[in-house]
Amino acid sequence: MAEKTITEIQDEIIDEFEVFEDWLDKYNYLIDISKSLPVVDEEYKKPQYLIEGCQSRVWLRAEMEDRKVVYTADSDAVITKGIIALLIRVLSGRTPEEIINTELYFIDRIGLKENLSPTRSNGLVAMIKQMKLYALAWQAKSSKK
Repeated sequence: MAEKTITEIQDEIIDEFEVFEDWLDKYNYLIDISKSLPVVDEEYKKPQYLIEGCQSRVWLRAEMEDRKVVYTADSDAVITKGIIALLIRVLSGRTPEEIINTELYFIDRIGLKENLSPTRSNGLVAMIKQMKLYALAWQAKSSKK
């Protein structure tokens, strides 16, 4: 079976969220999604992995495997953990170029941004920015080889 495209995954997420009428149900779904994130080793819960600009603590790590960026993350807040789980679902396992050039339209389409508090919304932007910065760093590293 062929790997799903970034667009297919984003459309899948939009479809999943369309099932829910109100935001309380969507928040509960985000909490469920947060449980899908693999447990992150304590050694990666260090300041160098913390994302600046998030109200809750979010640790994000990126590794290069077969020329693709693989993300792992954790958060001390379940909603935030659900959000980072969605971002990982879309962006992890992609080339740096794909990550850098991806427009994450699912965020607006599921109404995520307007239903987050301003501080969570800033955190969302910070998470995306950090994921793209990691991709840029890996892209720069691999172009030097």
